[in-house]
Amino acid sequence: MEKGKRYLVRSAALIMAVVLWHLATTHEVDLYVNFVHVPGPLQVGQAFLQELAGSEFYLHIAYSLERIAIAYGLAVVLGVVLGVMMGRSKWAEDIILPYIELLRPIPAVAWIPLAILMLPTEQSSIVFITFLGALFPVVLNTVHGVEQTSGVLVRAARCLGASNTSILWHVIIPGAMPSIVTGLAVGMGVAWFSLLAGEIISGQYGIGYFTWTSYTLIQYPQIIIGMLTIGLLGTLSTLLVRKACSPLLRWQPTGGRV
Repeated sequence: MEKGKRYLVRSAALIMAVVLWHLATTHEVDLYVNFVHVPGPLQVGQAFLQELAGSEFYLHIAYSLERIAIAYGLAVVLGVVLGVMMGRSKWAEDIILPYIELLRPIPAVAWIPLAILMLPTEQSSIVFITFLGALFPVVLNTVHGVEQTSGVLVRAARCLGASNTSILWHVIIPGAMPSIVTGLAVGMGVAWFSLLAGEIISGQYGIGYFTWTSYTLIQYPQIIIGMLTIGLLGTLSTLLVRKACSPLLRWQPTGGRV
């Protein structure tokens, strides 16, 4: 019952945002933020139904989802492995961390020219850019989780005769899992941001390419459709990550939220 009330509040908040959007566009509000040329929700809804009636819109979504799946999967595997290595070994941290800290601040857009030069296809360059965006949050959160694992638990397991492999699988990784899951969720959001940057500049298909093309063709409702689709896909992807990881966190206390 309590959860139903919370979802009701969230739905009401979204409905209120749509109402404010409708009022701002209807009255052509121009108070620093200009709504004169912004299409209203009814106009966007009509254009959305038209897009759903065709096949090209689904093709854009399919291309974006494929790129996200490949890039994010690679980032999760490599990011967790590197994070565990860095968290458990000072040598690994000293070797790998300088690369992480040097490359992490570089925005996705800056990688696009080099990715196009290095990689053979447009698809591989976009996947590479998306992979980089997702990698760094996963690595850093995994390192943080491994380093925060209680040393008392590690020593207790060692005293009981556990091997290094057993300690890793049954103590270190479970203890670091809350931080790892946070990194996976953050990485998914950054992956969508990086994907869209790549699709806007070098893509021929994808929801980012759809949004940017709508702008160049002065199709204002389609711009908002693309933006809302990006937000929905990103939200659902992050929710899917959290739901998939929730069985690994059943032992975690619920916290003090009221």
